[in-house]
Amino acid sequence: MPDYIYLLEKRLTPAQQKAIQQVRDAARDAGMTVFLTGGAVRDLSTGSSVRDLDFTVQGNATKLKKSLEKAGAKLWGEYEPTRTLFFWFPGSARVEVSSARREEYPKPGKPVYHWAPILEDLRRRDFTANAMAISLNEGSYGLLLDPLNGMADIEARHIRLVSAYGFIEDPSRLLRATRLKARLGWDMDERTQARYENAKGDALIDSIPAHLKGYELEEIGHEEDGLRALKALESEGWMKHIFPAWTSSKVDVHGLEHLRENYYQLLIQGVHPDISAAQMELLTAKMLPKDISALKKSFVRPGFVEQWNHLEAETREFTKVLTGKGATTASATWKLLTSYQPEPILWLAHTGKGAAIQNKFKNFFTVWPEAKQKVPAALMQEMRITPQIERYDELLRELFFNLIDGKLQTDEEMKAFLEPYSPPAPPPPVTIRRSRKKAAEPKIKSEKPSDEDLDEEGMPRIEDMDLEGDDLDEPGDEEEADEGEAKPVAKGKAASATPAKKEAEKKVSTPAKAAAAAPAKIAKKEAAKPAAKAVPAKSAAPVKKAAVAPAHNHAAAHAKPVKKAAVPEKKAAVPAKKPVAKKPAPKPVAKKTAKPTPKPAVKKAAPKAAKPAKKAAKKKR
Repeated sequence: MPDYIYLLEKRLTPAQQKAIQQVRDAARDAGMTVFLTGGAVRDLSTGSSVRDLDFTVQGNATKLKKSLEKAGAKLWGEYEPTRTLFFWFPGSARVEVSSARREEYPKPGKPVYHWAPILEDLRRRDFTANAMAISLNEGSYGLLLDPLNGMADIEARHIRLVSAYGFIEDPSRLLRATRLKARLGWDMDERTQARYENAKGDALIDSIPAHLKGYELEEIGHEEDGLRALKALESEGWMKHIFPAWTSSKVDVHGLEHLRENYYQLLIQGVHPDISAAQMELLTAKMLPKDISALKKSFVRPGFVEQWNHLEAETREFTKVLTGKGATTASATWKLLTSYQPEPILWLAHTGKGAAIQNKFKNFFTVWPEAKQKVPAALMQEMRITPQIERYDELLRELFFNLIDGKLQTDEEMKAFLEPYSPPAPPPPVTIRRSRKKAAEPKIKSEKPSDEDLDEEGMPRIEDMDLEGDDLDEPGDEEEADEGEAKPVAKGKAASATPAKKEAEKKVSTPAKAAAAAPAKIAKKEAAKPAAKAVPAKSAAPVKKAAVAPAHNHAAAHAKPVKKAAVPEKKAAVPAKKPVAKKPAPKPVAKKTAKPTPKPAVKKAAPKAAKPAKKAAKKKR
């Protein structure tokens, strides 16, 4: 599903966008709801160029006449039975405003109108691709109304009748189907094609009212390729019924090709003329004056006839302006060609014969646009001139005018021209230096224990770890730990006894310095107890050390603390995997104090210390 809000903003010319806004404002002031309908919605959906704008209001459309004329629109025509107004908005925007209605056909080509809401208006239309509407009202802007699934037929490129009796009720739809088929290259679906052939054989074409005949004849001139539409109608035999004097043999074919070339060149440069009047002049180039006059009288838009009649006079007036003193420079000529009424510009580009005029159009189409490639994008970026600055579009425009006038030839001239538009350099970035935070104590996870802190199996020593947590024993629970945890320590297969055994064996194999350092560490940790505020962890370490400390006469005295140390050893298994506590600060001091205390007698006493520990555990059991 297309985004119609985006399409309304991007696919329409500035004049068409302004016309939509003015019609919206007029309908809102009159208390009416307004919708964009018909071919404009179809062309937006298919990606074709939008030739004109059809609006449908729920109410009396004729009440909008004065308000739209005050807004600058020129009334081209009016058809009272359907309450339809034809306008010409500044900038070459053709607009049709009508009231929502439904139709009844007592006889072919004789409609009776009844005012109705928008959905009934869509169901009375000719083909499903034309039976869609886009809301232009507040709260529903851009909403698509498609009660007959016309979008599916657009995707399938089918022309499908809304009603099975469409060609019988309104034979002008035969002409419309032929024009759409020639313009879009679509095919009628099977049933529509069969009904088309039946209506063609019944000679219903003669039932078309004069108003609709003139409307369809005028639409030939509003086609982008009017000759193709004229040939299609002629090949189907419709032209001899609606206007026999107008055939493809009366057309200036070569002139039409040249006109379309100039038309597309103007579109490329941002000039949007309405090709209708100029094209109609060439489509009827070989017709008799009386036939041309009769054709003009049949048109439903007298304003279009007036534009056609005054095309030559307006072109002569524009020629004087273009060749006058006000358009001597390239920039002045460019400004004139992009701001003047585009229809005389198109006709002068087609009919102008003087060398001065042809050279100006040649430069406008091919030479001057190349100056846009000379815009110094790199230099502008270096000078901080970006689309975000004010007056950027104005700068590009003035820069382009100076380039086509030849005023900016060197880099110095270019830089001097851009200097007033260059914004000041931004201030240097301010580096805010944060004050150094106090060195955080290293986490156990990130610490790699030294070889001195590891046991034989590469695990950290339990006495070097700061055991903290709610699951450790409080100082008041020491007695309960002695009685409740004594039996598991004594068992040889218990998990708590195994670390004690290994620790004892390790103490035997350690040198004298390490063995002598144990009492020093214990003393240091006991002194640091009040600062650490971790009573269970600090009390556990000295108990373990006391059990392993070598002494000849005190081995039995230290057997009991081994039992107490068994509890923290068992409970310390969990913190060993997920360490949270940090090593105490006085640890390095303990190592230094331990070095100068060698005791040679410790090596012999160490093995004796391990045996009493085991015996004491068994006795306790």
